[in-house]
Order: sequence, then C-alpha cells, then structure tokens
Amino acid sequence: MANELTVAVLGPGGVGGLLAALLSRTGHRVICLSGEKTAEALRTDGIQIRSARFGDFTARVEADTQLREPVDACLVTVKHTALDAALARVPAPALSDGLLVPFLNGVEHPAALRARYRPDRVAPAVIRVESTRVAPGVVEHGSPFAEIDLTGTDVPRPRLDALAEAFAAAGPATRVLEDETAALWAKMSFLAPFALLTTRYGLPLGEIRTRHRDELTALVEETAAISRACGGPADPAQALARYDAFPPSTKSSMQRDAEADRPLELDAIGGALLRAAERHGIPAPVVARVVREVHPFA
Repeated sequence: MANELTVAVLGPGGVGGLLAALLSRTGHRVICLSGEKTAEALRTDGIQIRSARFGDFTARVEADTQLREPVDACLVTVKHTALDAALARVPAPALSDGLLVPFLNGVEHPAALRARYRPDRVAPAVIRVESTRVAPGVVEHGSPFAEIDLTGTDVPRPRLDALAEAFAAAGPATRVLEDETAALWAKMSFLAPFALLTTRYGLPLGEIRTRHRDELTALVEETAAISRACGGPADPAQALARYDAFPPSTKSSMQRDAEADRPLELDAIGGALLRAAERHGIPAPVVARVVREVHPFA
C-alpha cells in the first residue's frame, strides 16, 4: 500500500460514513458503495459529519452501486442482516488483492468471508464508537472517542500496519492486534449483554445497570465463560466497570434498531453466543432466556 490509499466503503452509514469522511479528509481516495439513491446523494453533497471530537465538516467521496476496480481495502460496515445482499456489490474478482475489512458484530463472519474472498486478505476489525446516520450522507458522531482494533490471522503484517496508519492519521486511535480470536471475543463479551438487555427491556444502559443489575451480572458472567472456552478474554468485573463508566443514556445499536422497527442482529450476537456455548458445553441459561425474550422484536 502506498501512503495515499484507495478505500471502498460498503455501507456508508453511521460507522462507514464516519470512516469514509475521515479518510477522505486526510487525502485518501474513497469510493462508497450503496444503493443508487444514497450514491447519488453522496456524489452531490458528499458526507456531512457532525462531531465534537473531529469537528463539523463535509468530505467529498466517490460513490457507486458496485465495486468496479481494485482497491487497497474495502471496509464492510453494513449490519449482519444486510450482509449477503451487500456483498453482491463487491465481486471477488474486482476486489482482487485488496483487503476486506469487516466491521461487523459477532464472531462467525470471518470464516464466511474467507470462504468467499481470499482468506489471506480478510482482516476483521473492531470499532468502539457511537455514530449514527441521520440521513443519507449525514452522520452524527456522538461519542468522545473512536477506537479501532485491526487484526487478521493470515494477513501480511505490513498490509495491516499501512491501513492502521491511515486510520490513525485520520483520527481514530488504532492498533493492530496479533490474536484475532481475542479481539473479536473481547468485543462480543462487552456487546452481547449490553445489546441483549437494552433491547429486551427497551431501556438505556443506566437503567439496565441499576434496575436489572443482577441479570446484567449473570449475563456478563455467562458470556465471559463462553469467551474463555473459545480462547477469548474473560473478565466480568472489568466488563461491569466499563458499563458503569458509560453515560446513563447510552443505547445499543440493537436497541435503536428495535425502536425503528429495523431487523435485529439477534442471530449474529445472541445466536452466535449460544452456538459457541453449545459447542463447548458451557451452560448459558440466562443468555438463552434473554435471546428468547428478545426474539419477538427481531
């Protein structure tokens, strides 16, 4: 990769739009891939960012409905519920030697993507940010932070380092992690209890950690046990401390999807957690119950 990259962004929503705009602002060529209506809005008006952390600005990007040329990296920032349809916009021959960088919730997607694209070019990433698309090409970044963990078991380290350098220069604090399993399960261990309980009760995190503290603790402990069995980190006390540090009004993206009557990533999060528990013989009665109770919203 050269210093100036060509980066495709599949799904320029809250996360994808923010990253596309930040990369464009720092001089990289960015091609957003979406439906025609969104693509036309981006061609005309660019991406408008409203952010206390990165400032308010508009970035110019290219936009298309399909990847038509090789790129250094393609960031996959759609929801799991739209993944199969979205991947049709990224034919494997067009991506060629480019990195495929999924910013997806859950832990099962890397295997599926490696079956479809070059296994040694799939570089899973984790982002910690609160960023929402409020209209096509308009993104509100609400968190005072944006942090990226980039990994990829078989990806050449120089490729990961070059992309991480581009992210860091654009704004998000970025690090390359050697252990892909640990990186994905670290996010899953934090995300699953948060997403499942805020969606189940329709309450922000502040009320979950007070009114449903015992249930949150039990869910965190079960998730940690599953993570440990899968080779990931397991520190329930640390997870609870992180929840306690968040603003009480914080909502999960799954909760926001439920409020907007959008499809939920229940299978990618709760379903994947239960499948991992079953594989390793880990009891997870609280996870199973909460997933059942969230299911009517899915």
